Amino acid sequence: MAEILKAKPVADAMKADMIQRVEALKGKGITPKLGIIRVGARPDDLFYEGGAKKTCTGVGMECEVFEYPETIDQAAFEQAVTEIGARKDVNGILMFSPLPKHLNERKIRTLIPVEKDVDCLTTSGAAKVFTDDATGFPPCTPSACMEMLHFYNIPIKGKKCVVVGRSLVVGKPLAMLLLREHGTVTICHSRTENLPGVCQDGEIVIAAVGKAKMLKGNFFKAGQTVIDVGINPDPDNPGKYCGDVDFAQAEPIVNKISPVPGGVGSITTSVLCKHTIMACEMQNA
Repeated sequence: MAEILKAKPVADAMKADMIQRVEALKGKGITPKLGIIRVGARPDDLFYEGGAKKTCTGVGMECEVFEYPETIDQAAFEQAVTEIGARKDVNGILMFSPLPKHLNERKIRTLIPVEKDVDCLTTSGAAKVFTDDATGFPPCTPSACMEMLHFYNIPIKGKKCVVVGRSLVVGKPLAMLLLREHGTVTICHSRTENLPGVCQDGEIVIAAVGKAKMLKGNFFKAGQTVIDVGINPDPDNPGKYCGDVDFAQAEPIVNKISPVPGGVGSITTSVLCKHTIMACEMQNA
């Protein structure tokens, strides 16, 4: 039986640290503030927004939601984003995407100041991550993976780390974070030849490919640590969610595994708040 790497202890430890840091800032008359930019009202955006607001409140931060109708035009939205970015009381900015198709999202992302880009929405933010500039913020999901590995004292230095997925949101920045800590990283994806064999060769396997239960038991071997980033409708249980790993097949084989739900996804809002606190500290150094 594998050790289950649950999110709650990780988030609780992060919360305790964030409360101390927020209190230190408040002692200087500063309250960290997250600004959330949302166009329309997609259910998944509203769900994440609710979690972010709850986490902010729990650590003593402020959170302001800037909501706009789906019909907003390019010029008006550009002006709105520029004004939010210029506000000194807003330390971190999260903008939900994708935006409606009539908006030029690539251009709008450039309007977010890189020092407030707490979820790596901008090209400048990504450049900082890929050049090991510690003033840049990686996307929240790969950062959440690292928080989990650190909390459970899973060694990274010198270990074979297999990342299944190559997106700019998870796979690629996660590889950079693992390399930063001296992991030996293989990035693979759905078209990798002999993908089960590549995964079996890893000591740490992180699944972020976005396909329900794609990684079956033959992808794993004894002694591995498995982090499952996926969140997909469960094809075998309508109304439920599952990861990219077939948990029922992998769990009896590996040493440690994160569940879905209750795993990495439950840490992302904590990371978002932590990044905003860090941004506030740097802006007021």
